Amino acid sequence: MTTPRRVLFLCSRHRLRSPTAAAVFATWPHLEVDSAGLADDAETPLSSDQLEWAQLIVVMESSHRRRLQARHASRLRGKRVVCLDIPDRYDFMQPELVALLLEKAGPLLR
Repeated sequence: MTTPRRVLFLCSRHRLRSPTAAAVFATWPHLEVDSAGLADDAETPLSSDQLEWAQLIVVMESSHRRRLQARHASRLRGKRVVCLDIPDRYDFMQPELVALLLEKAGPLLR
């Protein structure tokens, strides 16, 4: 039996991109997913427990990677952080966003 890979998706406010990514990949075998936002006013702000839990952290923009590194550098040791370069111009579960997530994150998560 394979141990599930724990993947954390991050965007700014946890309203559109990272919740969509979590929904898209939640049913993939051998994955456990979670999501959060990096902004102070995020719907679900990033917690240290989430960072501890995650094996792979997927951010939507390079600014997210910089903010994550600036605020949580010590908690990122040994963690892989991948940037998908998906701009904030999609609605929750918008088909174009789902397609981009599958194209960009799918190969990393297979």
